[in-house]
Amino acid sequence: MPDARVQAAIDNWAPRMVTQGVDYNDFVRTTAQIERWDDWLDAWCRTAELHLRLAGEAESAGRERTAGEAFVRAALCFHFAKYVWVVDPDRNRETTVRARDALYAAHRLLDSTAERIEAPLERTAVIGNLRRPQELARPPLVLLIPGLDSTKEEFFNFERVFLDRGLATLSIDGPGQGEGGFENPIRPDYEVAVASMLDVLERRDDLDLHRVGAAGVSLGGYYAPRAAAFEPRLRAVAGVSGPRNFGELWDELPILTRESFAHYSRSPDLETARERARELDLAGVAERISQPLLVVTGKLDRVIPWASTKRVAEDAPNASFVLYEEGNHVCNNVAYRYRPLLADWLGEQLG
Repeated sequence: MPDARVQAAIDNWAPRMVTQGVDYNDFVRTTAQIERWDDWLDAWCRTAELHLRLAGEAESAGRERTAGEAFVRAALCFHFAKYVWVVDPDRNRETTVRARDALYAAHRLLDSTAERIEAPLERTAVIGNLRRPQELARPPLVLLIPGLDSTKEEFFNFERVFLDRGLATLSIDGPGQGEGGFENPIRPDYEVAVASMLDVLERRDDLDLHRVGAAGVSLGGYYAPRAAAFEPRLRAVAGVSGPRNFGELWDELPILTRESFAHYSRSPDLETARERARELDLAGVAERISQPLLVVTGKLDRVIPWASTKRVAEDAPNASFVLYEEGNHVCNNVAYRYRPLLADWLGEQLG
C-alpha cells in the first residue's frame, strides 16, 4: 500500500502530469510500482530512461520527429521524478539537469527556433527557453512563469498553445525554480528576474518588445502579477491559481508543498519557511497593477483556495476574474478551457 505522500501525489497530480504530456499509461504503470515516497524519483527515472532509449533508437534510424517526441516524454518524466522531491538535494539537482538535457535534445530535433537565454541575477542567472512562431519576423512575446518547483522543462506543450496563435514564448527558471534555484533561493520580488531577462532581450530584433505579456501558474500566479506591479514593460498579465498571500495558507498546504518551499527558500525549518512564505504577499501590491490582468482559478482547488486567488482580482484595478466550477489546482483537469483562454486573451491584449 502506498504511503501517505505517494497516495497524495497519485490522487492530486494525474491531471497535471497528463496535461503536461506524461502518457497516462506511464502514470498508471509507474505509480503502481511505488509504495514509499523515497522511491518516487527512482521509479520515474526508470520510465524516463525508457523514453531516452526509444529516442536514441528513433534518431539512429533517421526518425527525428519520433525521437524528439520521445525526448520530450523523457524530460517530463525526469522533471516529475524530482518534482517536490527533496529527500536528497543532490539527486534532485542531478535529475533537474537530466530533464534539461532531454528537453534540449527535443528542441534540437523539433524546433529550430528554440534557444537558451541567460540573464544575470546576483549569484548566478535567470534562465529561459525562448521559442518563436516560425512564420513571424517580430512576434509579441509571452513570459511563462512556473510555480513552486515547476520549471521551464514542464512547459513544452503549454508553449505550443501560444506559438500556434503567433506568440513567442519564454519559459523562465527564476529564483528557486529549476536551474535558477541552484544558487538563488525563492524571493518575493520576482520582478527582478523579469527585468533582468527583458534587459537581455532588448538587444534582439526578432521579437516585438513593445508587446510583452506574462502568464504564471500556481505560485507563478503570484509572481506574474507581482512582476507587473513593478515592471511597466509588461503590457498584460495572466495568473492561474495564484495566492494573494502564500504564508496565510501555510497550515492548509500539502506537506510536500511546505517541505519544498522550505528547501527552495533555503529555510532551516518549517517555521522559518512559514515566515518567509508570508513575504509572498500581494496586499498593497495588486493595487499597483495598471495593466490588464486576467485571474483564473478552479473552485475545487485543494492547494490554493479559489477565494485567495479571487482577492488578487478584487484588489487589482483592471482585472477580470474567471472561476471554473469544476476546476482543480491550475485547472489542469480542464486545461482545454483555461489554456486557450490565456493564449487568446494575451494575444488580444498584445494586439
